[in-house]
Amino acid sequence: MKATILTLTHATRVASILVFTLVLAALAGLPADGADNTANTNADADSGRCSLWIDLYTGEPASFADIIEDLHQARVIYLGEGHTLQRHHQIQADVVNSLAEHGDTLVLGLEMLETYMQPEVDRYWKGEIPFDTLAARVNWPKRWANYAQYREPMEAARRRGFPILALNARREVVHQVGMQGLDRLFAEDRAQLPTEIIFDQPMYEAQMNTVLQVHAKAMGMPGLLQTMYQAQVVRDETMANTLAEFLKSDAGRGRRAIVILGAGHCQQGMGTPSRVRRRIPGITDRIIVMSQSGDVELSEAEKKLASGVEITHAQLGHLQAPLADYLHIVSLRP
Repeated sequence: MKATILTLTHATRVASILVFTLVLAALAGLPADGADNTANTNADADSGRCSLWIDLYTGEPASFADIIEDLHQARVIYLGEGHTLQRHHQIQADVVNSLAEHGDTLVLGLEMLETYMQPEVDRYWKGEIPFDTLAARVNWPKRWANYAQYREPMEAARRRGFPILALNARREVVHQVGMQGLDRLFAEDRAQLPTEIIFDQPMYEAQMNTVLQVHAKAMGMPGLLQTMYQAQVVRDETMANTLAEFLKSDAGRGRRAIVILGAGHCQQGMGTPSRVRRRIPGITDRIIVMSQSGDVELSEAEKKLASGVEITHAQLGHLQAPLADYLHIVSLRP
């Protein structure tokens, strides 16, 4: 990683963007299917809008080719997305294809797949079943509403025989943590999670509490902030543990990992990346995030889980690292 450290802060009205849609749907007990609780994605492939890659350490524009060259210096590449934005998924596929064409041996990990799904995911990437069969066997449409948008990056990996990892904790367990806390899990549910789960990350907790207040306030349950933060960390720790164990195994040796996950799980390197670094000291990584640029629209169900809380620069002044290594941004719609 580059050595320069910047403080990057942003002011935004959180009610107009979707950061943790499916996490909060799980915490509220909402189903993950149907138009009622899935963000409307009317962003297309930029259609006349300006787009730009920015190196956030230098503050300068960067070319995609130069970014791909830099990604070769990293063992893990995190692609932080806004769930449901199609242009984000196209960039994910472009990164997989470009690194593969460069000769890299890869593994693709997804937040959107839960660890118990791994046997069916293995059948898929090995070519034994097609994408639609995988989705049906793991009941993916009910568990991650925009699952079909991950077809292209997954197919790009499968065509080359690259393993695909189901990284995330079981949805029902995350729900229980979010509502009651980790300590109140039944033993059989706790056994599904990593042994080591560390909540003591003050900057991350402050950031999560700032963002999650929009949901706790809307739900009329401000006391949920602590357990909602715990649910976020449970996802981070589970994804980190799953990835780290694979990279340390014979199957993972020599592979470069591409991880597709929500931007909130990797911004400033605090969520999942910090927990992979703890498990594999000295591991190198790069973080890419992509702007939402006003393209996310909340459904009526999601609006009920959001409140118009203003997040100011002052509230984000505790952040001590840039948002990511690279940012892809498109201009706002006219």
